[in-house]
Amino acid sequence: MFSITVRDHVMIAHSFRGEVFGPAQRLHGATYVVDATFRRADLDADNIVVDIGLATQELGAVLADLNYRNLDDEPAFAGVNTSTEFLAKVIADRLAEKVHAGALGEGARDLAGITVVLHESHVARASYERSL
Repeated sequence: MFSITVRDHVMIAHSFRGEVFGPAQRLHGATYVVDATFRRADLDADNIVVDIGLATQELGAVLADLNYRNLDDEPAFAGVNTSTEFLAKVIADRLAEKVHAGALGEGARDLAGITVVLHESHVARASYERSL
């Protein structure tokens, strides 16, 4: 399996409901380093997995919709604990929508999957992997 990974970051604010979250139940901020990995079994006709420039651009576009937002105020996340794991899935699913819409080029339609890793800090990260 071939893969490429592009990286960006996003800054959000949110709070959680539930005793398991302790002090994170209060409003707090997070800056995530975000890695998006695109996978395919065979290289395309240009011997690439996907255009790195387009992958970087579309990751940035997905993150722009979340950046500098208090996720508690976003209707799409009403009543949801926007955990790191949950946000990794949201970003992966939004990237998959971009792939299916052709935003990463026609060759990207043959991608096998996407993995999104959100690095919370130098010691913690969460990820979500999905097929396309």
